[in-house]
Amino acid sequence: MKKIILSGGGTGGHIYPAVAVAEALKRRLGDEVELLFVGAEGKMEMEKVPALGYRIVGLPIAGLQRRLEPKNLLVPFKVLRSLRLARRTIRAFGADVVVGFGGYASAPVLWAAQRLGIPTLIQEQNSYAGLTNKILARSARRICTAYAGMERFFPAEKILLTGNPLRGRFSKEGPDRAAAAARFGLDASRRTLLVVGGSLGTRSLNEMMKQWIRTLDGEAPVQVIWQTGKYYEAEMRAFLAEHPVRGIWQGAFIERMDDAYAAADLVISRSGAGTVSELCLVAKPVLFVPSPNVAEDHQTKNARALERAGAAALVPDDRCRTEAIPAALALLDDAERLAAMSAALEGLARPRAAEEIVDEILKLL
Repeated sequence: MKKIILSGGGTGGHIYPAVAVAEALKRRLGDEVELLFVGAEGKMEMEKVPALGYRIVGLPIAGLQRRLEPKNLLVPFKVLRSLRLARRTIRAFGADVVVGFGGYASAPVLWAAQRLGIPTLIQEQNSYAGLTNKILARSARRICTAYAGMERFFPAEKILLTGNPLRGRFSKEGPDRAAAAARFGLDASRRTLLVVGGSLGTRSLNEMMKQWIRTLDGEAPVQVIWQTGKYYEAEMRAFLAEHPVRGIWQGAFIERMDDAYAAADLVISRSGAGTVSELCLVAKPVLFVPSPNVAEDHQTKNARALERAGAAALVPDDRCRTEAIPAALALLDDAERLAAMSAALEGLARPRAAEEIVDEILKLL
């Protein structure tokens, strides 16, 4: 029996790549592998991972708050407790390999495993590596990355470009466009814009939409699929009731993102690692509005990497309310540029990411 610990969390961008690799391990090894997730107490992985049928242990780890707050004084004690618990968990489980996907819990688990002489693998989702992964990489056996050129952060001989592992089936072929559009009550023959701000929502993108809708006279020049997010659902529904516009679908959450991508000609989105990987697989042209509220500003760096490759456009968050929709409409009028962006995205796609990471885990075993 092979025993593997998968550690990461805090956001879906760290959790779901870990789950995608877990699913690939189960497909490959079946009953010959036992998996244990390690997350951070109070973070979303403690709910999401058990719901998917996996066992998880929580560490009391926490990060420093950007503002001066009294709870920052507790961080060193939480780190020490987490290191002790991580070491105890690894020994009790009898781990053969530990795989880190980023997030608070990943650091103490990888550090403890490396001190115990257990092989570790890092999966770096972003184009700009965080400080913790740069430090842990010194003792890691393998580093699987989603972007080329990561030698500036990690030892070149340890790097393998795999892409980001994704759950679900995303591909350029995807669902039928007409059927996908019909599920949103839209006309497949009309140009369609997808505005997506994540499951919780994004204030900047919702305010961008409100500002644009106020300028319309009852009908949008293009169709829109507008995912407002859980936090903003009631507010945006009330706004649309006061400013009704034909051709706009609005909802808190999109159950089938493959349908949304299939129905859209262009996407306006944040540029988290998972979203970037999905867009590459479906080869859907995108205008990124990177979140400024993330560590090392990695969303801007992700977006810039695709922009340099001709695969995306970019509007900064502080200018998106006035500039993003006009830029998107101009792109929708430029069929040649949309085709070039789609081709560039397809060239960046890594559809076998989870399987390639499993290959590397098995080599460590």
